[in-house]
This record gives sequence, structure tokens and C-alpha cells, in this order.
Amino acid sequence: MKIAQVAPLFESVPPRRYGGTERVVSYLTEALIEQGHEVTLFASGDSRTRARLVSGSARGLRLDPTGPDWLMHHVMMVDEVFEQAASFDVIHFHLDLLHYPLARRCATPCLTTMHGRLDLDDLRTLHRHFATHPLVSISDIQRQPLPQANWCATVQHGLPRNLYTFHPRPQDYFAFVGRVSPEKRLDLAIEIALACKTRLRIAAKVDPVDRAYFERTIAPLLAHPLIEYVGEVGDDAKDDFIGNARALLFPIDWPEPFGLVMIEAFACGTPVIAFRRGSVPEVMQHGITGWIADDLLQAIDGARRIDQIDRRRCREAFERRYTSHKMASRYVQVYQALIDARTLPDGGVAGTGAALPL
Repeated sequence: MKIAQVAPLFESVPPRRYGGTERVVSYLTEALIEQGHEVTLFASGDSRTRARLVSGSARGLRLDPTGPDWLMHHVMMVDEVFEQAASFDVIHFHLDLLHYPLARRCATPCLTTMHGRLDLDDLRTLHRHFATHPLVSISDIQRQPLPQANWCATVQHGLPRNLYTFHPRPQDYFAFVGRVSPEKRLDLAIEIALACKTRLRIAAKVDPVDRAYFERTIAPLLAHPLIEYVGEVGDDAKDDFIGNARALLFPIDWPEPFGLVMIEAFACGTPVIAFRRGSVPEVMQHGITGWIADDLLQAIDGARRIDQIDRRRCREAFERRYTSHKMASRYVQVYQALIDARTLPDGGVAGTGAALPL
């Protein structure tokens, strides 16, 4: 199968540091190649891949010191994708919406994985207009704000089996990995750690939009001797950072679409303490891969009892459910269903509003 993967240009594929969507695109691309497919990756020029790389910008835009205009680069990349559309069996977008008008006029099947939150009024209006565009969700609960959209499948994220190693004997600290933002609730992670009298190590980035929040709410909390702020870390450091932790703290306060860091923790054998928000109940198994809490007191109690979780079962859950091979195989089913729908004897096309028969 000839497949185009279209990634955002904000980070390289895979990212040098933080970056969830581009990281998933990398894992999917390489797994598809391992399964024998011919993949073209549209991404930033500093991406690393075995696919044929078509550059949409010289480097990831977020870390580019020249401050390039992100919209212009994405518009040009989308135009190039459709210039080459006839050479692909399917085009898989991981962008937000720039490609929608051209995708519905394209003879090559197109689909979009929705990586972000969908509880925005304008998105409902948009998807009423583009009601036949095939979408993939990354959790079932992510779909709830857009029940009328043309959902083809839910495909959960996956990681390369050997990207992270099993750490059977942790050190005495908790870990927080992600963004410093109001919805990620690093302040609650700090509160949980302090209640347990346990060190908290924080590997997180601060976006410009969250800088004021960081300075006002988080920075004063970092002076405590049990709190260590490390900053952003890449995959090379994340294995030990997460793997040596007694638990990953994930006290989110928003409708998390998936939460890639949770399965990164499982791959290391590290259990998770998470709030029951968004996809958490779909991704985690309460009492097996960690504890799901409904409030702060439950989270503190779970953190105190984290050693009751068998780290081997966390790793087993990862291998059973969350490898990139499984993710790629599931997407291939989606691709084939879209291709088959385009070649129905009656000339029908995918995008009827019903889930594809997978």
C-alpha cells in the first residue's frame, strides 16, 4: 500500500523534545514501513525517518529561532500533498482542518486523526459542513462532543516495543512529564508528592501562552526541597526518568483525548496515578496499571499505596495493547476499508456518516 502521512510542522518527526502528535506520526510511519508499506512522510526537513521525506519547512517551527509563520508553511505543505495525491492509495492527515476543502474533492481517499480536544462550539459547525470527511478518534470518549461526525474507527496510540525498557526496581520519587498548563495540574502533582513526603521530579515544557501561569502559580512551589524541575527531556532521557519513578502523576483537569505519557509509563513498568478525566478510564486499568482517582484525597491515597501495583503487569498491559505494530495494523484496516469504499460497484464513497466495517 502506498501511504502518505501528513504531520504538523511545529516539531520534527520524531520531536527533539516535547511533542505528542509528531511522536505518534513517527511511530506509525516506521511501523508501517516494517509491515512492508511504502510511506511518504510530509513533515519538517529535520525529521528522521525511513520513509520518503517531503519537507514542509527546514526545521520544526517551534524551535526555529527565526520565528517563521506556521500558517504559510502548512498551506504550502498541504498544497504539495494534493499535487502528489494521485501517487498514493490513501492520505492520512494529522493536521487540524486546513486540508478539509481539498480532501473532499480528492480522488484519493483521505482521513484525519483527531489528536486534540473537540469540545469547541466552532468544531461542531465545521464538522456539520464537512460531514462526510472520514475521521479517526484516539479514544472513544474523545468523540462525544462531535457525535454527528463521520467517525470511521478509534485507534489508540502505540509505541515501538523496544523504545522503553522495563524497570523492575524504582527509585524513591514520583515523576511528572508533559506541559506546564492549567489543565495539566502540576500544582496538584506537587501537592500529592508533598502529602506523601516523596520527591517529585518534573520534566515539562512551558509554552509562551502558559508563561504567566507558570510564573504566578507554579514557580513559587518549586522552591520546596522535595521538588525538582528538570525542564523538557527527549526520548533518550525519558526511559530512565519515567522508568525509575515509583509512579507517574497525571492529575489532569481537562478532557484528555489520550495521554501518551501514560503508555510510556506502562512500557517502563511504571504505574500511574491519574484523575478520572477524558480517556483515562479507557487507557488505564484501575488496580492493575495504577490507580484512578476521583479527587485529590483518592489520588494521595493511591500514591501512598502505589507499591501494591505489580510493575510487571504494567509492562504486560503495554505489550498487549499499546505497541506501534498494533496501532499500524489497526490503521491499515481503516485504510483498506476507505479504499474498498471508493471502489464499490455502485460508485459509493466513504463518508456516509456510518462507521466503516472493520
